[in-house]
Amino acid sequence: MSDTTNLNADEQRLAELGYKQELRRNWSGFSNFAISFSIISILAGCFTTFGQAWNNGGPIAISIGWPLISVFILIIGLTMSELVSAYPTSGGIYWWASALGGPKAGYYTGWLNLIGLWAVIASVSYGCATFFDLTLSTYSESWAAGYSLQRVFLIFIVVLALVSILNIFSGHLMAVLNNVSVWWHVIGAAVIILILIFLPPSHMSVSDVFTMRVNNSAGLAGGETSGLLFWFYVLPLGFLLTQYTITGFDASAHLSEETQGAADSAAKGIWRSIFYSAIGGWVLLLAFLFAVQDPDAVTAGGGGVAVIFNQALSAQWAGTVLLIATVGQFFCSMACMTSCSRMMFAFSRDGAVPGASLWAKLSKSQVPANAVLATAVIAVLITLPALVEVNIGTAEAPIIVPTAFYAVVSVAVIGLYLAFAIPIYLRWKAGSRFKQGPWNLGNKWKWMAPVAVIEIIIISVYFILPTTPMGWPGNADFSWKFVNYAPILTIGALILLWIAWHVSAKKWFTGPKRTIDLPPGVSSADEIALEHHHEGYLTGEHDKKE
Repeated sequence: MSDTTNLNADEQRLAELGYKQELRRNWSGFSNFAISFSIISILAGCFTTFGQAWNNGGPIAISIGWPLISVFILIIGLTMSELVSAYPTSGGIYWWASALGGPKAGYYTGWLNLIGLWAVIASVSYGCATFFDLTLSTYSESWAAGYSLQRVFLIFIVVLALVSILNIFSGHLMAVLNNVSVWWHVIGAAVIILILIFLPPSHMSVSDVFTMRVNNSAGLAGGETSGLLFWFYVLPLGFLLTQYTITGFDASAHLSEETQGAADSAAKGIWRSIFYSAIGGWVLLLAFLFAVQDPDAVTAGGGGVAVIFNQALSAQWAGTVLLIATVGQFFCSMACMTSCSRMMFAFSRDGAVPGASLWAKLSKSQVPANAVLATAVIAVLITLPALVEVNIGTAEAPIIVPTAFYAVVSVAVIGLYLAFAIPIYLRWKAGSRFKQGPWNLGNKWKWMAPVAVIEIIIISVYFILPTTPMGWPGNADFSWKFVNYAPILTIGALILLWIAWHVSAKKWFTGPKRTIDLPPGVSSADEIALEHHHEGYLTGEHDKKE
């Protein structure tokens, strides 16, 4: 182990948490905010999952659903900001759960977080490939005529290869590119909004934007846009647009070991990225809705934004909008890879991932290059079902929907948000025994934490439900290609984790491993927020013992 002489404040705090400074701490507070803002990426989620909201609820799922769900996500983010201020480590969510609930809590949280991040990089990169293909198709009729899922998948692999190379090259380069990404998103979104305000020949009415309902789910709730099944089944499925777009903000925590003044900067990076993305995303989405010329044609086209742009704009202007979004999605893919590789590095550093020593190894540039490559390969594997074409329409009037893509999106949302819920719940249970960092919620955690956990539980249930009747086993038209495989991946992963824990992991996994001696005068009780560091907080045994 290393000693702790001549450490600055960030390095000393990291030493108190058990780690020596291995990653280069060359990210500014703005860069830390920038990576979460880039991963949230209103130029990614607002474009790629717009169809999910249009098909399941229509304009009201977007105009009203977005700000409503954003409020709950901000509450989740604020509770996480308090946690990262107390524990500014690359392990982030996993480390918080370990400190508050012991090895078992850390083990499940870490794996849920890692699975969610793998799904995020897969979904964002696939979305980037799809929009690159759409952009070229807008400019070239011959390219459009040659469309195939295989072509999009090849572009997807190229995108992953490029973002992997950039991530391996330099951690500092990623900080610079994420700073550029912020301005691309701000200026790019502003340009798109102005285009959609001034160039369309007409605009949809305010009444339609805020009241129109659509049920394009191929039969859920009988295809109706009223009744309990519509309001409590179909419409909430449309909220995946918001919940997926505004996620990945845990990146500010994962990059905290590379951020200057992390206890304050990383905390602000989380909640600010959510707040500004929520406002910017809502304005952007309203611009999409107001630009709709023919709602029925948008529905017939599967709710895709490209249909809206082609209705409202010339081919050149539609291509410009798609190009701006595609570049933004590429920036988002880079940031997702950075965040995921840092999480895999931190979790491997503590021995939780098979082949841990390989993924915890740093290159000469002091980046976890092996973790980057592993993440790229896993992203390709879990997206293979996207090669299967899914038509929820008819041969004469096809409606091709990316069911596999939405399933990966659901896995990302469920994995990440369940990982968030565990330390948020444990922090709430710890109450006043939790030692708050320099950025904290005061007493507001008392109501924010339970609200955050309840919202996460509700959305996790919704996003494993079938998105079409043909995806329900027992339906006369049931086919596996219509199945939302999110529950198969999520529940299957949880079962495997449960087996792995009881058969093996609980015998050797003890949570975060110390790689440095504590600074003089600092006791082990000071390194965590609670006086007792064991598994009892997750099981409830702690209260019985006290």
